[in-house]
Amino acid sequence: MSDLENHIETQIEKKFSCGICGRAYSQQGNLSRHIRTHTGEKPYFCEVCGKTFSVKGNLNQHMRTHTGETPYSCEVCGTSFTQNAHLERHMRLHTGEKPYSCEVCGTSFTQKSPLKTHVRLHTGEKPYDCEICGISFIRKSFRKNHMRIHTGEKPYSCDICARSFSEKSNLNRHMRIHTGEKPYTCEICGFSFSQKSSLVSHVRVHTGEKPYTCEICATPFARKSNLTNHMRIHTGDKPFRCKICRASFSQQTILTNHMNVHTGEKRFCCEICGSSFHLQGNFKVHMRKHTGEKPFFCEICTSSFAQKGSLKVHMGVHTGEKPFCCDVCSTSFSQKSTLKRHMSVHTGEKPFSCTVCESRFSHESYLKIHMRVHTGEKPFCCEKCGATFSQKSTLTTHLRLHSGKKPFSCTICESSFSLELYLKIHMRIHTGEKPFTCEICKSSFSQKSTLKTHMYIHTEAI
Repeated sequence: MSDLENHIETQIEKKFSCGICGRAYSQQGNLSRHIRTHTGEKPYFCEVCGKTFSVKGNLNQHMRTHTGETPYSCEVCGTSFTQNAHLERHMRLHTGEKPYSCEVCGTSFTQKSPLKTHVRLHTGEKPYDCEICGISFIRKSFRKNHMRIHTGEKPYSCDICARSFSEKSNLNRHMRIHTGEKPYTCEICGFSFSQKSSLVSHVRVHTGEKPYTCEICATPFARKSNLTNHMRIHTGDKPFRCKICRASFSQQTILTNHMNVHTGEKRFCCEICGSSFHLQGNFKVHMRKHTGEKPFFCEICTSSFAQKGSLKVHMGVHTGEKPFCCDVCSTSFSQKSTLKRHMSVHTGEKPFSCTVCESRFSHESYLKIHMRVHTGEKPFCCEKCGATFSQKSTLTTHLRLHSGKKPFSCTICESSFSLELYLKIHMRIHTGEKPFTCEICKSSFSQKSTLKTHMYIHTEAI
């Protein structure tokens, strides 16, 4: 009923009364419409879609959804609407009017329905229950999204890779993978992120904040998800089960990675160099080779690293900690991988063979470096003079020719050297050590090159 009709009703005698609730009207037609609110009768139906209505005016408004008619236009921006009420709500975007206010906290809203939902935050009311698991929600839309957990429905699909999502917001975040959009930028280091939550977590790298603490062992965490995963260490809970071999895991990501054992699938492919990976974490780390991103910072010397594990290893430089000890000779190492390589000294194991010259190596990385002897590959280039090298360590040493840096100092005479090997040779001046002995005359020398020169004396004599 319009405002004009309401006004007329107040001025005219009301002789038609509702027998159910007692409300009175001046016209029989108005009473008939009112009665339908009690009976539920909807005599007006849409011939296009079959939807029914109790009031003819509502049917007329509904028909505009089929005809596309939008007779109510905004004079400010020109947007058109099928109903006048929709135009009135729209106008509040321009006027800033928020006529509906919360009596508890004073928050204002442009529409009555958002206020109704907001009030439930204060009352604790959650009228929408999941019939399957019993969880309650303050909004009907929240329950609708939740139900997809049970039904497995994923109505929002990516047009590029066809991946599906249960919520539109998740699809929108996913699309940033394809568009490269990163709208959230760290004000400290300038790194950008596609999700706000990722930025919030990243900032804690700078602040050191760890707001989530384990109540059992007091270990703090920067992310709530890390705490949730950590708690399973104490509970032993492994809720994620492989449907093929029935193995159980404490984290969904570990189960997802495990499935690659059965499928052999490498779902994560680098579009720059074509490398593919079983694990998303490995793919993410790999991409930093191309982007140059190093999100893990040392708080002592400000060095940055692409991997968290590399930062952890680096910290041993400052602490001097060497927690990995060889059971054979008791030598200690700062990295587990270094200890593993060291053990080949005792075992003599060399499982990696060169297919060209059959040289054998104790580690795959050594074989990879060796292969460059055959391929001629020199991937490490000096930016100052253009010289190329097969090993990164050789480039590092070469750069000292340009910088003049000599980081290895003698503790006795303070001579400095660009290579640790040069320092080791120099120290023999002070110690008198001569490890290279001539097998013919038993003369000893501090350097192998000096012994080699000495050998000419014997060869010329022959």
